[in-house]
Amino acid sequence: MSNHLALVCGAGGFIGAHLVRRLKAEGRKVRGVDLKPPPFAASAADEFVLGDLRDPDLVARVVAGSVEVYQLAADMGGAGFTFTGEHDAEIMHNSALINLNVVDACRRAGVERVFYSSSACVYPRHNQSDPEAPTTVEDSVYPADPDSDYGWEKLFSERLYFAYARNHGLQVRVARFHNVFGPEGSWNDGREKAPVALCRKVAAAPPGGSIEIWGDGEQTRSFLAIDECLDGVMRFMASDFAGPLNIGSTEMVSINQFARMIMEIAGKHLTIKHIGGPLGVRGRNSDNRLIRARLGWAPSRPLREGLAATYTWIAGQIAAAEAAR
Repeated sequence: MSNHLALVCGAGGFIGAHLVRRLKAEGRKVRGVDLKPPPFAASAADEFVLGDLRDPDLVARVVAGSVEVYQLAADMGGAGFTFTGEHDAEIMHNSALINLNVVDACRRAGVERVFYSSSACVYPRHNQSDPEAPTTVEDSVYPADPDSDYGWEKLFSERLYFAYARNHGLQVRVARFHNVFGPEGSWNDGREKAPVALCRKVAAAPPGGSIEIWGDGEQTRSFLAIDECLDGVMRFMASDFAGPLNIGSTEMVSINQFARMIMEIAGKHLTIKHIGGPLGVRGRNSDNRLIRARLGWAPSRPLREGLAATYTWIAGQIAAAEAAR
Protein backbone atom coordinates (compact mmCIF):
# COMPACT_ATOMS: atom_id res chain seq x y z
CA MET A 1 0.00 0.00 0.00
CA SER A 2 3.02 2.30 -0.26
CA ASN A 3 1.44 4.45 -2.98
CA HIS A 4 -1.98 4.56 -1.36
CA LEU A 5 -3.28 7.32 0.89
CA ALA A 6 -3.49 6.66 4.62
CA LEU A 7 -5.62 9.00 6.73
CA VAL A 8 -4.74 9.52 10.40
CA CYS A 9 -7.58 11.04 12.43
CA GLY A 10 -6.18 12.63 15.57
CA ALA A 11 -2.83 13.29 13.89
CA GLY A 12 -2.14 16.22 16.21
CA GLY A 13 -2.23 14.00 19.27
CA PHE A 14 0.54 12.02 20.89
CA ILE A 15 -0.02 8.58 19.32
CA GLY A 16 -1.34 10.07 16.08
CA ALA A 17 1.74 12.22 15.49
CA HIS A 18 4.03 9.24 16.06
CA LEU A 19 1.86 7.07 13.80
CA VAL A 20 2.12 9.59 10.96
CA ARG A 21 5.89 9.44 11.30
CA ARG A 22 5.88 5.64 11.21
CA LEU A 23 3.64 5.49 8.14
CA LYS A 24 5.88 7.96 6.32
CA ALA A 25 8.97 5.92 7.27
CA GLU A 26 7.29 2.93 5.64
CA GLY A 27 6.76 4.86 2.43
CA ARG A 28 3.08 5.72 2.78
CA LYS A 29 1.41 8.88 1.58
CA VAL A 30 -0.28 10.34 4.66
CA ARG A 31 -3.03 12.85 5.30
CA GLY A 32 -3.46 13.96 8.90
CA VAL A 33 -6.43 15.73 10.45
CA ASP A 34 -6.98 17.25 13.88
CA LEU A 35 -8.22 20.38 15.65
CA LYS A 36 -4.61 21.46 16.07
CA PRO A 37 -1.17 20.36 14.85
CA PRO A 38 1.26 18.38 17.03
CA PRO A 39 2.57 20.72 19.75
CA PHE A 40 6.19 19.61 19.90
CA ALA A 41 7.28 18.92 16.32
CA ALA A 42 5.95 19.60 12.84
CA SER A 43 3.72 16.86 11.48
CA ALA A 44 5.38 14.48 9.03
CA ALA A 45 2.12 14.19 7.06
CA ASP A 46 2.12 15.03 3.35
CA GLU A 47 -1.06 17.00 4.05
CA PHE A 48 -2.30 18.19 7.45
CA VAL A 49 -5.91 19.36 7.66
CA LEU A 50 -6.94 21.56 10.57
CA GLY A 51 -10.55 20.62 11.15
CA ASP A 52 -13.19 19.32 13.52
CA LEU A 53 -14.11 15.66 13.04
CA ARG A 54 -17.48 16.34 14.68
CA ASP A 55 -18.37 18.01 11.35
CA PRO A 56 -19.63 15.30 8.94
CA ASP A 57 -18.85 17.41 5.86
CA LEU A 58 -15.23 17.83 6.96
CA VAL A 59 -14.98 14.09 7.64
CA ALA A 60 -16.32 13.24 4.19
CA ARG A 61 -13.71 15.51 2.60
CA VAL A 62 -10.70 14.09 4.46
CA VAL A 63 -11.80 10.46 4.05
CA ALA A 64 -12.21 10.87 0.27
CA GLY A 65 -9.42 9.08 -1.58
CA SER A 66 -8.15 7.22 1.49
CA VAL A 67 -7.36 3.53 1.18
CA GLU A 68 -6.86 3.00 4.91
CA VAL A 69 -7.99 5.08 7.87
CA TYR A 70 -6.53 5.16 11.37
CA GLN A 71 -9.11 6.57 13.78
CA LEU A 72 -7.35 7.73 16.95
CA ALA A 73 -9.21 11.01 17.53
CA ALA A 74 -10.96 11.30 20.90
CA ASP A 75 -11.71 13.76 23.67
CA MET A 76 -9.49 12.35 26.40
CA GLY A 77 -6.78 12.83 28.98
CA GLY A 78 -5.25 11.26 32.06
CA ALA A 79 -7.00 10.38 35.31
CA GLY A 80 -7.15 14.02 36.37
CA PHE A 81 -9.32 14.74 33.34
CA THR A 82 -11.12 11.47 32.64
CA PHE A 83 -11.99 10.09 36.08
CA THR A 84 -13.24 13.16 37.93
CA GLY A 85 -16.69 12.92 36.32
CA GLU A 86 -16.60 16.60 35.46
CA HIS A 87 -16.06 16.06 31.72
CA ASP A 88 -18.19 12.95 31.09
CA ALA A 89 -20.80 14.60 28.86
CA GLU A 90 -18.29 16.26 26.56
CA ILE A 91 -16.11 13.14 26.41
CA MET A 92 -19.05 10.92 25.41
CA HIS A 93 -20.65 13.41 23.03
CA ASN A 94 -17.50 14.50 21.23
CA SER A 95 -15.88 11.07 20.86
CA ALA A 96 -19.10 9.28 19.86
CA LEU A 97 -19.87 11.95 17.27
CA ILE A 98 -16.38 11.63 15.78
CA ASN A 99 -16.73 7.86 15.47
CA LEU A 100 -20.23 8.03 14.01
CA ASN A 101 -18.96 10.43 11.36
CA VAL A 102 -15.75 8.55 10.57
CA VAL A 103 -17.18 5.05 10.26
CA ASP A 104 -20.04 6.16 8.01
CA ALA A 105 -17.76 8.26 5.81
CA CYS A 106 -15.46 5.24 5.44
CA ARG A 107 -18.41 3.10 4.41
CA ARG A 108 -19.60 5.64 1.88
CA ALA A 109 -16.11 6.19 0.43
CA GLY A 110 -15.33 2.49 0.10
CA VAL A 111 -12.26 2.64 2.36
CA GLU A 112 -10.44 -0.69 2.30
CA ARG A 113 -9.54 -0.94 5.99
CA VAL A 114 -10.20 1.06 9.17
CA PHE A 115 -8.23 0.92 12.42
CA TYR A 116 -10.02 2.03 15.59
CA SER A 117 -8.10 2.72 18.80
CA SER A 118 -10.19 1.55 21.72
CA SER A 119 -8.91 1.35 25.28
CA ALA A 120 -8.27 -0.99 28.19
CA CYS A 121 -10.80 1.25 29.98
CA VAL A 122 -13.58 -0.87 28.43
CA TYR A 123 -12.90 -3.74 30.86
CA PRO A 124 -15.26 -4.26 33.82
CA ARG A 125 -14.24 -2.74 37.13
CA HIS A 126 -15.12 -6.00 38.96
CA ASN A 127 -12.36 -7.78 37.01
CA GLN A 128 -9.79 -5.17 38.08
CA SER A 129 -10.34 -4.94 41.83
CA ASP A 130 -7.34 -7.13 42.74
CA PRO A 131 -4.11 -5.22 42.02
CA GLU A 132 -2.16 -8.49 41.88
CA ALA A 133 -4.43 -10.36 39.44
CA PRO A 134 -6.53 -8.14 37.15
CA THR A 135 -8.37 -9.77 34.25
CA THR A 136 -8.27 -8.23 30.77
CA VAL A 137 -8.84 -11.20 28.48
CA GLU A 138 -10.54 -9.74 25.41
CA ASP A 139 -13.78 -11.69 25.81
CA SER A 140 -14.10 -10.77 29.52
CA VAL A 141 -15.50 -7.35 28.60
CA TYR A 142 -19.09 -8.57 29.10
CA PRO A 143 -21.11 -8.24 31.27
CA ALA A 144 -20.03 -4.65 30.74
CA ASP A 145 -19.15 -2.35 33.63
CA PRO A 146 -16.38 0.10 32.68
CA ASP A 147 -15.24 2.34 35.53
CA SER A 148 -15.71 5.59 33.55
CA ASP A 149 -17.94 7.08 30.90
CA TYR A 150 -14.82 7.33 28.74
CA GLY A 151 -14.70 3.52 28.84
CA TRP A 152 -18.42 3.25 28.07
CA GLU A 153 -18.01 5.42 24.97
CA LYS A 154 -15.07 3.33 23.80
CA LEU A 155 -17.11 0.14 24.22
CA PHE A 156 -20.05 1.65 22.31
CA SER A 157 -17.75 2.67 19.48
CA GLU A 158 -16.19 -0.80 19.29
CA ARG A 159 -19.69 -2.17 18.71
CA LEU A 160 -20.33 0.57 16.16
CA TYR A 161 -17.34 -0.46 14.04
CA PHE A 162 -18.18 -4.14 14.27
CA ALA A 163 -21.80 -3.40 13.31
CA TYR A 164 -20.57 -1.65 10.16
CA ALA A 165 -18.33 -4.63 9.48
CA ARG A 166 -21.29 -7.04 9.72
CA ASN A 167 -23.86 -4.92 7.90
CA HIS A 168 -21.74 -3.16 5.29
CA GLY A 169 -18.66 -5.33 4.83
CA LEU A 170 -16.30 -2.66 6.17
CA GLN A 171 -12.91 -4.16 7.07
CA VAL A 172 -12.15 -3.03 10.62
CA ARG A 173 -9.34 -3.57 13.11
CA VAL A 174 -10.18 -2.73 16.74
CA ALA A 175 -7.33 -2.50 19.25
CA ARG A 176 -7.48 -1.86 23.00
CA PHE A 177 -4.49 0.27 23.97
CA HIS A 178 -2.99 -0.10 27.45
CA ASN A 179 -1.37 3.10 28.81
CA VAL A 180 0.77 4.13 25.87
CA PHE A 181 3.54 6.60 26.73
CA GLY A 182 6.65 8.23 25.32
CA PRO A 183 8.23 11.53 24.30
CA GLU A 184 6.13 14.33 22.78
CA GLY A 185 3.02 13.67 24.83
CA SER A 186 1.02 16.16 26.91
CA TRP A 187 3.01 16.86 30.07
CA ASN A 188 1.68 20.05 31.68
CA ASP A 189 -1.77 20.87 30.28
CA GLY A 190 -4.01 18.97 32.69
CA ARG A 191 -4.50 16.04 30.30
CA GLU A 192 -1.19 14.32 30.90
CA LYS A 193 -1.21 10.64 31.83
CA ALA A 194 0.52 8.94 34.75
CA PRO A 195 3.89 8.10 33.14
CA VAL A 196 4.49 11.64 31.91
CA ALA A 197 3.02 13.26 35.02
CA LEU A 198 5.31 11.25 37.29
CA CYS A 199 8.33 11.99 35.09
CA ARG A 200 7.47 15.68 35.33
CA LYS A 201 7.12 15.55 39.11
CA VAL A 202 10.46 13.76 39.54
CA ALA A 203 12.27 16.05 37.09
CA ALA A 204 10.91 19.18 38.79
CA ALA A 205 11.62 18.04 42.36
CA PRO A 206 14.84 19.20 44.03
CA PRO A 207 17.23 16.50 45.29
CA GLY A 208 15.95 15.24 48.63
CA GLY A 209 12.49 16.64 47.93
CA SER A 210 9.19 14.86 47.52
CA ILE A 211 6.50 14.07 44.96
CA GLU A 212 2.77 13.49 45.37
CA ILE A 213 0.94 10.35 44.24
CA TRP A 214 -2.83 9.88 44.28
CA GLY A 215 -4.01 7.10 46.57
CA ASP A 216 -1.72 4.66 48.36
CA GLY A 217 0.34 4.00 45.23
CA GLU A 218 -0.31 0.26 45.37
CA GLN A 219 -2.67 0.36 42.40
CA THR A 220 -1.06 -1.52 39.49
CA ARG A 221 -0.72 -0.84 35.78
CA SER A 222 1.31 -1.83 32.76
CA PHE A 223 2.72 0.82 30.43
CA LEU A 224 3.54 0.47 26.73
CA ALA A 225 6.23 2.49 24.97
CA ILE A 226 5.01 4.27 21.83
CA ASP A 227 7.37 2.46 19.45
CA GLU A 228 6.05 -0.96 20.45
CA CYS A 229 2.49 0.31 20.29
CA LEU A 230 3.06 1.28 16.66
CA ASP A 231 4.73 -2.08 15.94
CA GLY A 232 1.52 -3.69 17.14
CA VAL A 233 -0.71 -1.38 15.10
CA MET A 234 1.17 -2.05 11.88
CA ARG A 235 1.20 -5.82 12.39
CA PHE A 236 -2.49 -5.80 13.31
CA MET A 237 -3.49 -3.79 10.24
CA ALA A 238 -1.60 -6.23 8.00
CA SER A 239 -3.31 -9.24 9.60
CA ASP A 240 -6.62 -10.91 8.75
CA PHE A 241 -8.00 -10.54 12.31
CA ALA A 242 -10.59 -7.87 13.10
CA GLY A 243 -10.20 -7.90 16.89
CA PRO A 244 -10.77 -6.68 19.47
CA LEU A 245 -7.14 -7.12 20.46
CA ASN A 246 -5.12 -5.91 23.45
CA ILE A 247 -2.00 -3.95 22.55
CA GLY A 248 -0.11 -3.52 25.79
CA SER A 249 2.75 -4.65 27.97
CA THR A 250 2.54 -7.42 30.56
CA GLU A 251 5.20 -5.84 32.81
CA MET A 252 2.87 -4.82 35.63
CA VAL A 253 4.11 -2.48 38.36
CA SER A 254 2.55 -0.58 41.22
CA ILE A 255 2.52 3.19 40.89
CA ASN A 256 4.95 3.37 43.83
CA GLN A 257 7.32 1.00 42.00
CA PHE A 258 6.90 3.02 38.84
CA ALA A 259 7.77 6.27 40.63
CA ARG A 260 10.87 4.70 42.19
CA MET A 261 11.99 3.47 38.77
CA ILE A 262 11.80 7.05 37.50
CA MET A 263 13.78 8.26 40.51
CA GLU A 264 16.50 5.70 39.74
CA ILE A 265 16.65 6.88 36.13
CA ALA A 266 16.87 10.49 37.33
CA GLY A 267 19.44 9.69 40.01
CA LYS A 268 17.27 11.36 42.67
CA HIS A 269 16.33 10.26 46.19
CA LEU A 270 12.82 11.58 46.82
CA THR A 271 10.05 10.78 49.27
CA ILE A 272 6.50 10.00 48.20
CA LYS A 273 3.48 11.76 49.70
CA HIS A 274 0.17 9.98 49.16
CA ILE A 275 -2.81 12.28 48.68
CA GLY A 276 -6.41 11.97 47.59
CA GLY A 277 -7.29 12.03 43.91
CA PRO A 278 -9.02 10.14 41.08
CA LEU A 279 -7.61 6.62 40.83
CA GLY A 280 -9.42 4.49 38.26
CA VAL A 281 -9.42 0.72 38.81
CA ARG A 282 -7.26 -0.97 41.43
CA GLY A 283 -5.28 -3.08 38.98
CA ARG A 284 -4.82 -3.36 35.22
CA ASN A 285 -2.46 -5.37 33.03
CA SER A 286 -2.55 -6.45 29.40
CA ASP A 287 -3.45 -10.08 28.66
CA ASN A 288 -1.35 -10.89 25.59
CA ARG A 289 -2.35 -14.46 24.83
CA LEU A 290 -4.60 -13.49 21.93
CA ILE A 291 -2.14 -11.11 20.28
CA ARG A 292 0.54 -13.81 20.39
CA ALA A 293 -1.85 -16.35 18.88
CA ARG A 294 -3.11 -14.03 16.14
CA LEU A 295 -0.01 -12.01 15.25
CA GLY A 296 2.79 -14.28 16.44
CA TRP A 297 4.13 -11.28 18.33
CA ALA A 298 3.63 -9.32 21.53
CA PRO A 299 5.31 -6.30 23.16
CA SER A 300 8.48 -7.34 24.98
CA ARG A 301 10.68 -4.27 25.56
CA PRO A 302 11.55 -3.60 29.22
CA LEU A 303 9.54 -0.76 30.75
CA ARG A 304 12.69 0.95 31.97
CA GLU A 305 13.96 1.36 28.40
CA GLY A 306 11.00 3.42 27.20
CA LEU A 307 10.79 5.22 30.52
CA ALA A 308 14.39 6.44 30.31
CA ALA A 309 13.74 8.03 26.90
CA THR A 310 10.55 9.64 28.17
CA TYR A 311 12.19 11.03 31.30
CA THR A 312 15.03 12.53 29.27
CA TRP A 313 12.51 14.28 27.02
CA ILE A 314 10.43 15.58 29.95
CA ALA A 315 13.51 16.86 31.77
CA GLY A 316 14.51 18.70 28.59
CA GLN A 317 11.05 20.28 28.32
CA ILE A 318 11.21 21.52 31.90
CA ALA A 319 14.73 22.90 31.45
CA ALA A 320 13.69 24.70 28.24
CA ALA A 321 10.61 26.18 29.95
CA GLU A 322 12.69 27.45 32.87
CA ALA A 323 15.30 28.92 30.53
CA ALA A 324 12.58 30.79 28.64
CA ARG A 325 11.29 32.55 31.78
